[in-house]
Amino acid sequence: MSESGVLKPKRGRARRRKSVRKKISGTAERPRLVVFRANRGMSCQVIDDDLGVTLVSASSMEKQFRSAKGTSKTDMAKLVGEACAKRAAEKGVTKVVFDRGGYKYHGRVKALADAARENGLVF
Repeated sequence: MSESGVLKPKRGRARRRKSVRKKISGTAERPRLVVFRANRGMSCQVIDDDLGVTLVSASSMEKQFRSAKGTSKTDMAKLVGEACAKRAAEKGVTKVVFDRGGYKYHGRVKALADAARENGLVF
């Protein structure tokens, strides 16, 4: 039997994510900026893998972003990237390692990354 239309992309992303995670890890000096892209929203976290703690997070499902009705998914990703970068700056984090989570670097993932760079994160 052939794989279903849903399982094949999930399995491919899991494989790509695993290969990326072998190479990068967040430290106290350069935590990891992780991106999660869903159909309905976008979220990102800044994680210190040495301690296993999330330092900062931002999601399009937060109350402040839900009020922005009528914005496109890409514009929402930009807002999330800005918020994540500003929150990271408040915690004293300026340099990060970017983890795209197995997603292709284009569209919403690229928009989030560019917005984070414009607001002070270096990667």
